[in-house]
Amino acid sequence: MITPIIHHVSAINRDAEKSYAFYNGVLGLNLHFKTVNQDDTEMYHLFFSDEKGRPGTEFTLFEMKSGVDREFGTNAIDCTVFAVPSKESLGFWEARLNERGYFNCEIEDYNDSHILHFEDPDGVQLALVPVETTEQTYGMESEAIPLEHAIFGIHSVHLRVRYAKATEAVLTEYFNLNVSKHFENRTVLSKPHTLFNQEIHLIEDKDSPLEVMGSGGTHHIALSVTDDAALTKIDEKVQARNFLNSGIKDREFFKSTYFREADGILLEVATNEGQLPKRTQAKTFAEYPLSLPTFLEPRRESIEAYLTRQNHY
Repeated sequence: MITPIIHHVSAINRDAEKSYAFYNGVLGLNLHFKTVNQDDTEMYHLFFSDEKGRPGTEFTLFEMKSGVDREFGTNAIDCTVFAVPSKESLGFWEARLNERGYFNCEIEDYNDSHILHFEDPDGVQLALVPVETTEQTYGMESEAIPLEHAIFGIHSVHLRVRYAKATEAVLTEYFNLNVSKHFENRTVLSKPHTLFNQEIHLIEDKDSPLEVMGSGGTHHIALSVTDDAALTKIDEKVQARNFLNSGIKDREFFKSTYFREADGILLEVATNEGQLPKRTQAKTFAEYPLSLPTFLEPRRESIEAYLTRQNHY
């Protein structure tokens, strides 16, 4: 059975509408639905995914209008790497980003393949790699982005940590990942039968200061488990180790728990079971309705009123 390692990744931006313009209009990612942060309903939470809304393709954004900007450092989620069909696709995306004035590092050799690093308008670190897969993909085709070059999911996440062995131990013990490669100061972890051959890359960096989280940072990575029983087993391990944690939360779209592993990276563990709201078809950000979980529906009027006021200042 093919399953994802990475359920989703969540980053922080300043303005939800501008973020939509970049991730949908430039990168061609499907905005599956817009909602709010369930722990802070004063901020939008955008869910981008493939057209099926599958775990392993989800990239989400929190809108944080105030507060500090992210400052580079270690013990951080360094980069989210999206999958594209071929090396030729990297050339397409390099040209598209250059035409629109977005920073990128040009196509580089990396890990016996190639990679294109770039930033979103808030400075979130992103990249593209070519991924050969026999699995069905559901990238979003448009007049500007042919399907042969469309982004179709998340391939990997790079974690920058002071003590790679400590994070490696959590990933191998809790999530059954295996070390597949060491090169330079990096450790690559994966396992057989994963969606898009997903990987976690650990970059050991003992010299940089600790990251300051803020806008332009990647807030957390959610790792995938099959069901409630698997989630409970990991939660029990987290409690036994006394990692700082949230306990299991029912997000309605899925169930999950959050904890900070040995190097301080915020990990969410999310079930593949669950159902995202039905995909919304819309042409502009404003046309997307606000999707709320059942427990927030009684507060819809006040939530929508606050978001409307916030976005008119």
